[in-house]
Amino acid sequence: MKWTSLNDLREIFLSFFASKGHSRLPSFPLVPQGDKSLLLINSGMAPLKKYFTGELVMDPPRATTCQKCIRTPDIENVGKTARHGTFFEMLGNFSFGDYFKREACAWAWEFITQYAEMDPALLYISVFAGDALVPGDTEAYDIWTKEVGIDPAHMVKLGRADNFWDHGSGPCGPCSEIYYDRGANHPTGHRFQDLGNIPAAAWAEEACTGPGCDCDRYMEFWNLVFTQFDNDGHNNYTKLAKANIDTGMGLERLACLCQGVDNLFEVDTVRATLDKAAEIAGVAYHADEKKDVSLRVITDHTRSTCMMVSDGVLPSNEGRGYVLRRLLRRAARHGRLLGITRPFLAEVAETVIGESGAAYPNLSEKKDFILQVIAREEEAFARNVDAGMNLLEGMIAKAQAGQTDLSGEDAFLLSDTFGFPVDLTREILEEAGLGLDEDGFKSLARQQRERSRAARKGAGADAWKSGGLTTAGIQPTVFLGYGLNECEAKITAIYAGGEATESLEPGQEGILILDETPFYAESGGQAADTGTIAGFAVTSVGKTADGVFLHHGAAGEDGLAVGQTVTAAIDVAKREKIRRNHTAAHLLHAAMRSVLGSHVEQAGQSVTEDVCRFDFTHFSAVKREELQQIETLVNRAIWDALPVETLETTVEEAKAHGAMALFGEKYGDIVRMVRIGAVSAELCGGTHAHNSGALGLFRILSESSVAGGVRRIEAVTAQGALEAVRSRETLIQEAAANLKAQNPVELPQRAAALVQSLKDTEKALAEIKSKQNAGAADRLLEKAEVINGITFVYGELPGATAEDLRTACDNIKGKEGAYAALFAAKTAKGTLQFAACAAKAAVAAKVHAGNLARAAAQASGGSGGGKPDSAMAGGKDPALLADAFEAAKAVLAKA
Repeated sequence: MKWTSLNDLREIFLSFFASKGHSRLPSFPLVPQGDKSLLLINSGMAPLKKYFTGELVMDPPRATTCQKCIRTPDIENVGKTARHGTFFEMLGNFSFGDYFKREACAWAWEFITQYAEMDPALLYISVFAGDALVPGDTEAYDIWTKEVGIDPAHMVKLGRADNFWDHGSGPCGPCSEIYYDRGANHPTGHRFQDLGNIPAAAWAEEACTGPGCDCDRYMEFWNLVFTQFDNDGHNNYTKLAKANIDTGMGLERLACLCQGVDNLFEVDTVRATLDKAAEIAGVAYHADEKKDVSLRVITDHTRSTCMMVSDGVLPSNEGRGYVLRRLLRRAARHGRLLGITRPFLAEVAETVIGESGAAYPNLSEKKDFILQVIAREEEAFARNVDAGMNLLEGMIAKAQAGQTDLSGEDAFLLSDTFGFPVDLTREILEEAGLGLDEDGFKSLARQQRERSRAARKGAGADAWKSGGLTTAGIQPTVFLGYGLNECEAKITAIYAGGEATESLEPGQEGILILDETPFYAESGGQAADTGTIAGFAVTSVGKTADGVFLHHGAAGEDGLAVGQTVTAAIDVAKREKIRRNHTAAHLLHAAMRSVLGSHVEQAGQSVTEDVCRFDFTHFSAVKREELQQIETLVNRAIWDALPVETLETTVEEAKAHGAMALFGEKYGDIVRMVRIGAVSAELCGGTHAHNSGALGLFRILSESSVAGGVRRIEAVTAQGALEAVRSRETLIQEAAANLKAQNPVELPQRAAALVQSLKDTEKALAEIKSKQNAGAADRLLEKAEVINGITFVYGELPGATAEDLRTACDNIKGKEGAYAALFAAKTAKGTLQFAACAAKAAVAAKVHAGNLARAAAQASGGSGGGKPDSAMAGGKDPALLADAFEAAKAVLAKA
């Protein structure tokens, strides 16, 4: 078998199936397009679901892809095994009711033996053996043995778990898997053993049962799924009218075989990334097993994060953004385990981009932005580790108060949420004289793995889940709204209650489908049009993946019927407002890139008749001066009355003209480019003003944070901008009147004077209050009790703040002699606040302020603690204040 690079293998595979009449498609973005059933694309067939279901039609009805995929259910095994990774590339060839088993098997064999040059003597094929529900796949067996020519000795029949693809209900079918025998020198019986903890030589041997065995000798690398049945959800199987082919072969796994290496981390492009991480850490790969695990985690997770960010995913605390954040933080944590004390992941990411940029151009195009996102998140993680330390300190204080070990729940929270290493938790606990509830922690970790394993079993199956209306067979709606506000149209279908119907009764709610329409369907962040269709009041308009427009609303007094010719008319005034705000969004985008930098990318938008809301990638709040510059640039473009032109062209030509494409969007062969003079050019399917001058005036209302690295600007145009100006003028006038200013010009001076007056008043009040507290503390000092040789000062300081309590304690701490104190105050919320302290002599006598505060807090239903010389705590019930002081006395008596 000839050594072949991963990048060459990808090209050879795609070119091979292109020669067999397949449409060669680029990888779809990792963010599912028009499919809310998946968080991230996790299989090669996931983006093609609607072609399999018939909702979309491809000509020819066959395709081949190398699809970027992310799977995280087995994240805890990454780095520990030869097989696990969160990012992988899935090679596949697909038939949508076209060819079937005969061609799929023959072409698979041709590719692996003639193009990948694998030795047939080392290849094995499995087919479905059959069970009580579905008979065995004798058809595939005969094709392999009688037509392809596989020796029956190299054929195996396996059960449902290995060779039947099913997900409860919907399309399903038997599989054929292709295995490669890597030789008897590969360990058997321990598919998921930790590479980083147990040397291969120490693994207990188990007898290998051949292909399908759960061991490392026979590697399954290509799965051919023959989708030929429909499961009704109750295990009743019927044949599909049109059978499909869905194959999947991991590119990294194929490269392992073609390059003669044991695991995916040894593959050329992946190993280059790993070597970069090792160089930064100053360690050698294969020199220390534990360090090897960390190097592999860093390598895998950095590949995943580069791909996710390039497709528009940004770190956040939920959804796919949380997946990205978790991967980045795990990688950063393993860098710390290797002794890397500075941000470094962006350097590793540069290698990933260099190795894969040719295959995935958006990696190179977005390189600066990708590196910036990674660097900032890594810096945030460092701060988060510090936060985890603070949280752990609080957990330790609580555990010490109850004289118990740290709970498994707390340790799991630190590990899972903050990425805090459990080993580090153990070390810190040992220093504090505490243990860890290991059983509780392991139980929670095991439950998480089980949830992950259950999710992994369904990987790809969720992609078949679908919702919404089924409009298969209905011709796409022709959109006339770029040039017309109304048109004559024919009703081609009606839906009511989710079911197709022939008519709507007067007042009945439903959905109309027309052959042509002037109504814009909500998409690209632009709001849908409203209006009327022969008395049918259109309230919203949606659009299916295959271009069928769904007009939602209620019938008028005459009702409607399929086949009826009607007049469809939009609300023109509303459309004009939306057009202006959408054009403003394009001008805003261009202005922000000019002022803030080319890293600014659209991260979402909402264009309605009322507002232009624009989300964009940026890492800090936009300064007031920058907002003013942006606003000025947009208004200049408006005042220049620039023509707004649209052009249908190819993506390549549009980009050559400087048109910007959106993060993560997948475009067809022909795209619509919207160009506003020489200021802006973007790919966009929305409606726009014909001239920038129609916007009249542009005004920014607000700038705010949406998520980490994502900001939001809300702005208005024309009448909306005028109303915004008038509203602010009214506010200024009211403020001036309230401050007794004769003219709004006097406002800054009046406001400054008022602020200074308030500061002076507050300072005076603070001084009075400080004297009162000092007097109260002195009176308590006069009533101090001597307990166990310690002069104990205690009592309530009415109206005192936390700072006041600390100041009172500082006065006691500064005294010569064995003094200790516990002061309390009631809060505005009706709870208690305690401050305790111990002077040097008292600390030397084994007095612990933290224990005094904790005892008082617990006696009044609260908690807290602190250092030997000072501590703070909180109580819940003021009625128990006397009990709190007695509890502190009892602790002092035992000191």
